[in-house]
Amino acid sequence: MPVTSSGERHWPDNVTRLPAHNAALAAWGDLRDGVSQSWMWSSLAIQDIKLRYRGSVLGPFWLTLSSIIMVAAMGVIYARLFNMQAASYLPYLALGIIIWQFVSSLFSDGCQSFLAAEGIIQQVPVPFSIHAYRVVFRNLIIFAHNAIIIPIGFVLFQLPVSWRIFEVIPGLVLVVINGVWVAILLGMISARFRDIPPIVGNILQVMFFVTPIIWPIDALGNLRWVAELNPAFAAIDVIRAPLLGVPTAPLSWPLIIGTTVVGSALTFAFFTRFRTRIVYWI
Repeated sequence: MPVTSSGERHWPDNVTRLPAHNAALAAWGDLRDGVSQSWMWSSLAIQDIKLRYRGSVLGPFWLTLSSIIMVAAMGVIYARLFNMQAASYLPYLALGIIIWQFVSSLFSDGCQSFLAAEGIIQQVPVPFSIHAYRVVFRNLIIFAHNAIIIPIGFVLFQLPVSWRIFEVIPGLVLVVINGVWVAILLGMISARFRDIPPIVGNILQVMFFVTPIIWPIDALGNLRWVAELNPAFAAIDVIRAPLLGVPTAPLSWPLIIGTTVVGSALTFAFFTRFRTRIVYWI
């Protein structure tokens, strides 16, 4: 940012500073136009997966295979540690790991949503939101690959199918919406401050162990409410619990809905204020 002789900071003359009302309309138009150009971000997401696994025989199914190996290796040992039967613990563990991989990837990849698209942003005038939708759709495709484990688990462990399984749909929709605002917000902050991606990576490592993913929430006893206040657990619980045919934790739905509303509002305000500066930050 240039500095005048008087020490005042100002943006270059070619940076258009819109009135607040016009800036909000422009930000909303960016989000709307990005959705309407689904052919672009879906094609870019598919291309990302093809390039990532170019030359690989199994492609993204390597993640599925690694998840199966991890569940098999951890299942027997941790079932004994938590004094649970393997038949009930393995589905809990498998779903927790699969959903966590999806949720954590939205955060880690979200940090790179604009940085990874530097060439496109500087050369092609497309809505910034396209790059956030691209990140979310790419991880949704990978999640679909890993979800192949779920019907196999239903058959192997003879899990009952109840009406609760339909709760997965609104739960997944809310997680996807949260993924969009996370990709936009973290993408902008990471473009401005390059220390954010490794910080987020370290936080995710800690969250994996403090969130009831591989351990049952009942293990906390009277302190289970601490885990229920964890938004990461809420995101996992609204998808995992319906698949297991059990009720979600009392705070999971209010927390995921509240996170969606508050996160989306704050991100929109941030996007309105700093959207035009993204191209200069990267």
